[in-house]
Amino acid sequence: MIGLVVAYERLIAMYEFDVVIIEDETGGYVALVPALPGCHTQGDTLEELMENVKEAIDLYLETLTDEEKKELLRQKVIGIQKVRALV
Repeated sequence: MIGLVVAYERLIAMYEFDVVIIEDETGGYVALVPALPGCHTQGDTLEELMENVKEAIDLYLETLTDEEKKELLRQKVIGIQKVRALV
């Protein structure tokens, strides 16, 4: 009897997120992902920061259901504005 092997390819969705990068006052950088509340990370260099933010996004997305991921795709950052405030 001839066996039949069926390979299933797992479809991987690619998501793209806006990331806000700020300089840390103690050196290095901090990244915030506005579309993912609480998703932030830091790095000593921009290269390290980008590696860390990709990992943080991956870990965040692992916690979401497919429906929650679809909702994220509907959200878009349309701009960042400076706002003056008296202190």
